[in-house]
Amino acid sequence: MRKVFAFLIAVLFSVNAGAISFINDTEIESVVTEIIEPVANAAGIAPSRLHVFIVKDDEFNAFVMGGEDVYLYTGLLSKIKSPNALRAVVAHEMGHMLGGHMVQMAAAIEAEMRRAMLIQALGVGLMVAGGNPSLGAGVMAGASGVARQSLLSFSRDEERMADELGVNLMVRAGFNPNGFISVFEQMQKMTGPIESKVNPNAINHPLTAERLKNVRDKLAGKEIKNKVFATDDDKTISKYELVRAKLIGYLADTSQIKISYPYSDKSDAAIYARAIANMRNGNLAGAAVGTQTLISRQMQNPFFYELLGDLEYAYGHYDASCAAYEHAIELRPNSPQIETALAIVLTARDGPDDKIHAIELCKSAILQSPTPLAYWTLARAYSDDTARADWAMAEYYNLQNQHDKAVEYARRAKSHLIPDSPEYIKSDDILKQKH
Repeated sequence: MRKVFAFLIAVLFSVNAGAISFINDTEIESVVTEIIEPVANAAGIAPSRLHVFIVKDDEFNAFVMGGEDVYLYTGLLSKIKSPNALRAVVAHEMGHMLGGHMVQMAAAIEAEMRRAMLIQALGVGLMVAGGNPSLGAGVMAGASGVARQSLLSFSRDEERMADELGVNLMVRAGFNPNGFISVFEQMQKMTGPIESKVNPNAINHPLTAERLKNVRDKLAGKEIKNKVFATDDDKTISKYELVRAKLIGYLADTSQIKISYPYSDKSDAAIYARAIANMRNGNLAGAAVGTQTLISRQMQNPFFYELLGDLEYAYGHYDASCAAYEHAIELRPNSPQIETALAIVLTARDGPDDKIHAIELCKSAILQSPTPLAYWTLARAYSDDTARADWAMAEYYNLQNQHDKAVEYARRAKSHLIPDSPEYIKSDDILKQKH
């Protein structure tokens, strides 16, 4: 049972999509979305179009694609300590979007490639024309360096502009842009010793010290200095602290967790991180004590009941696990990850109507957030319907970018499904995809 549980934790917290691994977690995604939504609104992005993706990577990094899809690395979330600092990070990334930097960078790369090719052609010409061969070779060797320096300069200018646009976004959203100062001060602690030794013209970002000074100067201006900004209430801060604790509890090693959340720390966040770490490491009794403490403190928190459901499943207590997940869903409807977790337990318990209920839950989860785990669980729930189970596995492998296996299962499914049924059409769609 514990081996199965460990596998599910691994799948849940590392969903592979090509070269990037994503974390699908209702609590993390919803809390982060709630925090950054005002900045997105200020950038002209409607709430329905904003999508948050959590990248499983230790880098202190984030990026925005298409203006609406925000990618935040776990390394960033575990280190950024306040909601307002997180807003500043996203405001900077959206500043790139508002500045049209992606399009400009693509054009700059194309221009520099043409420039490099012309320089290389000049180098070839010098050699062919009978000039100094070593001079021609030197010009060719320098072509890529010239292009690289030009692009680095362009990138540094974009970063400065994104900082400025990001500060303006924060002001427009009504939140204090001093979140930028928090982020840059934190970055300076991490990179200061290294940055002091590098050539500022050889990197694609301005030095952190320069960015910090630029923001401080801007914040000292009259148009910002005298403004009154909204502040995060205790509830928002607490929810964000729990998100960070959850990530650290699942992803950090034991020594780091002990440093970040020592046993002397009796806060909800510390207990959450330690309970998750204990469950992850097989100390179910310790995890149970922490989980019950959390529930006694916040009886309306659905994610503490989700943790209880995880824990009871690890024990093999299917009925108790189902009850905990069901209560979590009652407290927070439309939670695709919790619905999927409940479906997993139902397929394991396999009581009367359990698989039918599991299928309903998986379909609901997939409508909200189609994940590999939801399709994998749906395939288990369809164990008595081989054709639909094969289709579900085709979708699972398709989302995992394992094309050969997706095609194999789609073919098997299509050969047994009723023509023009939804699963038949979806299987056919997978077979028609170009890779």
